[in-house]
Amino acid sequence: MLRKFSEFRSYSDNLRLGSITAFSAGMVNVISVIAFFAFTSNVTGHYAILAQEISKGNWYQAAVVLLWVSLFLGGSFVSNLIVIHSSSLLGRYLSHAIPISMEILCLLSVGLYMQHYYTQTLQETEMLVGIMLFAMGIQNGLTASISNFSVKTTHLTGLTTDLGILFSMFTKKKYRNDINLVKRAKLLIIIASMYMLGGVISGYLYINIGYKTFYIVCCVLVGIILYDFYHISLLKLNLRKQNKANSLSQKEIYNIGNS
Repeated sequence: MLRKFSEFRSYSDNLRLGSITAFSAGMVNVISVIAFFAFTSNVTGHYAILAQEISKGNWYQAAVVLLWVSLFLGGSFVSNLIVIHSSSLLGRYLSHAIPISMEILCLLSVGLYMQHYYTQTLQETEMLVGIMLFAMGIQNGLTASISNFSVKTTHLTGLTTDLGILFSMFTKKKYRNDINLVKRAKLLIIIASMYMLGGVISGYLYINIGYKTFYIVCCVLVGIILYDFYHISLLKLNLRKQNKANSLSQKEIYNIGNS
């Protein structure tokens, strides 16, 4: 999921990345709505709130919302900055895994704070929402960057628009027979479904176990990192076996030639 970049990614790579990150984004967004009465996987509504607060002259509230939007923007900026500047030094897997690790740390810090320190004050809520928005900006920036903008998983507005366009195109046979368009529609449907599934599951979990739901989201994201780590380790092991087999074959040829 994390090893390949841009046009080198296959449909299955984007499908796995999109479905799992959409699942985690759906979980985070529903948790934030239940716990903090705020959306954190997108900023569309926050722009509207920002305009409303400015029009009313509520400058403190406007500043908070502007900070939230900036944090989402900053998360996307940071994740793509890491991908651009560290790929040549660390390799694609590590440069793609670092933003996911940062997202895990953000969500883990929110869960730990809620467990040990949270007293439900307005300032605490604003801070925690900001951290979650930064984490979602990281995720959305990473998935969009490495998939050549084919996968965006933290909000569904553009995705739903794209599906509407594709469904209208499918009213003509030539578009229904276009395998690339069909694959695109399947990808978007799966992303939307996984986002919803993540939201439903996290809503149920939060009602029953509260802040511990954050730890489950972190485990899902750790699974993304470990998935690629396992496959990279497996590839290296197979390569060593192949090199060993090749070296043995060359030795046998040498012995036969000198017998």
